[in-house]
Amino acid sequence: MNRVSQKVLRVAVIVLCAAAPLGAQTAVESPGLAPASPPDSGSGALLMRSFDFPEAFQQPAGPAPTPRHTGVRALFKDLVSDVAHLPSKENLMWVGIGSGLALAAHPADDNVNRSLVGNRTAERIFKPGAVVGQFGSLMGTSLTIYAVGRIGDKPRVSHVGMDLIQALLISEGITQTLKYATRRERPDLSGPTSFPSGHAADTFAFATALERHLGWRYAAPAYAIASYVGISRVPANRHWLSDAVFGAAVGVIAGRTVTGLESLKYPGTVALVPGGVEVMFVRHGD
Repeated sequence: MNRVSQKVLRVAVIVLCAAAPLGAQTAVESPGLAPASPPDSGSGALLMRSFDFPEAFQQPAGPAPTPRHTGVRALFKDLVSDVAHLPSKENLMWVGIGSGLALAAHPADDNVNRSLVGNRTAERIFKPGAVVGQFGSLMGTSLTIYAVGRIGDKPRVSHVGMDLIQALLISEGITQTLKYATRRERPDLSGPTSFPSGHAADTFAFATALERHLGWRYAAPAYAIASYVGISRVPANRHWLSDAVFGAAVGVIAGRTVTGLESLKYPGTVALVPGGVEVMFVRHGD
C-alpha cells in the first residue's frame, strides 16, 4: 500500500474517532435491574466472555420511540445532540470495521476500476445508481415520509421521516469533512474529493435508519439498494471501491447515531467460545 493511501485512511479514522472514549466507560444501569455483579475470575470466564450489544451501545441515547410530531426547531436541537454523541464506543467499533474493510479492498481498487470502467454492460446496469443515491433524491423521499406522517397525524411515520432526514444530514456532514480532510483524487481526475463515497454513505444512512425502526424484514431491500448504489460509483468512474466501502460504514454510523436505542427488537450477543465466536440474536415481542 502506498503512503498516500495509508494517509487517507489514517486521517479518516482520526476525524471520526479522535474524541471517542478509549478508557473504561461508566456502566448504564436500567431502571428496576440490579447492578451487574463483578466479573467471574474462574475458568469458565476464561473460556467464554459475553458481550451484550444493547448494554455496550448505551451511547448515543435516542429520543422516545414514537414522540409527537417534531418540527424544524426540534430538528436542529436533535442534530446538535447527534453530533455530540458521535464519539461513542459503538461508533469506534464501526470505524474499525469500515477501516479494515476499506484497507482490504484498497489493493483491488485499480483492478476493479479497470474491469468496470468502460464496460458497457456494467455502466448500463449501474447507471440509475447515480440518481437513486443522490442526496436530493433521498432527502425528497425522507421529507415525503415526514409530510405523510404530519398530514395524516401518524406520529410513528413522521418520526421515521424525521430520523431519515437527520441521518442524511449527519451522513453528509461526516462525508464532506472527510473528503476535504483526506483530499483523495477521484479516478476520473475531476477533483480531490473521492474518499469516502457520498452516495454510499447517504444510502446506507437511509437504510440503517429504516432498519432501526422497522427491522431487517422491511429494511433488507433498502440495504440491497444501498449496496447497488455504492457499487454503481465504480463503473461511473467517480469512486474507487474502497471509497464506497468506507462510505457504507459512514452511513451506518450516521443512521445508528440518529436512532440511538430506538427499536432494538433484535438484540445481539457475541460470545468468545473455545475455537471461535458465537453470535446470537433474540427477537423481543412487540
